[in-house]
Amino acid sequence: MKSSNTHSRSINSVSFSQRLADLGALFKFRLTMLVVFSSLMAYFIGAQSLNPIAILLLILGGSFVTFAANTLNQVLEKDYDKLMKRTENRPLPQGRMTTSTAVLLAGFLSLIGIGLLCLANVWAGLLGTASLILYAFIYTPFKRISSISVLIGAIPGALPMSIGCVVAEGAITPLAIALFAIQFFWQFPHFWAIAFLSHEDYSNAGYKMMPSKSGLPDEEIGFQSFIYSLFLYPVYGAMFVLGYQSLMGTILMTILSIAYSIYAWQLYKRVDNSAAKKLMFSSFAYLPLALFILFIFKIS
Repeated sequence: MKSSNTHSRSINSVSFSQRLADLGALFKFRLTMLVVFSSLMAYFIGAQSLNPIAILLLILGGSFVTFAANTLNQVLEKDYDKLMKRTENRPLPQGRMTTSTAVLLAGFLSLIGIGLLCLANVWAGLLGTASLILYAFIYTPFKRISSISVLIGAIPGALPMSIGCVVAEGAITPLAIALFAIQFFWQFPHFWAIAFLSHEDYSNAGYKMMPSKSGLPDEEIGFQSFIYSLFLYPVYGAMFVLGYQSLMGTILMTILSIAYSIYAWQLYKRVDNSAAKKLMFSSFAYLPLALFILFIFKIS
């Protein structure tokens, strides 16, 4: 009883500024902004004309669904977050927020978010629901079972691009599939570079994120990253053939992808933190640059 009262006082004593910071951490605000940015850029790439209401629904709906997914992820991983340096100070493992509060927030945000996406487009609502379920309830528990979780997680990770395009075009089109494929294949080098650098943390929590047989950060990480980067090339070729992209845009995307592949290859050859950092930072630059190129050189 005394422990419960102490815990209650600890939660009640959290300052307003700390509560805001905790919400930002719970929602993974910066990651959510990247998700919304990619979805919004996909909308611009697919739209023939801009609809301000649809844009607002996409931004709000996408944000709320992503907030909910990230919250549920942390609810399910609360005990494991305590074991990793980069996550140990999150509000749930530190007791600054109760699990019931987080679940209530996630439920409210998911209902509102999916509703807003449905108002924009029914397909967008369905894809948003699929993304939430896959990320929170399939990808999250699979992280402790098998490295196939990276493949599973890449699906909800790429769906925001399809959602943005679907809101613009009104249906699941070849362009929506192509944009999904870009973000899907981009994620593997991006994530494995981060996993390479955070391997000790992930191991402490029992996460199996490495594609190598040993489960260790060896040359297989770089090789697999390189292979997945190569899958980006035919996507851009298909977009050119289907009339979605100009020749100049396709050339620029190819150059950008070659640079990405080179950084992945360097990780394969060197197998060190320096190469992993370069691949990670190149992945941060790759996606926004790719989206701007696809938008600027799209064929209307």
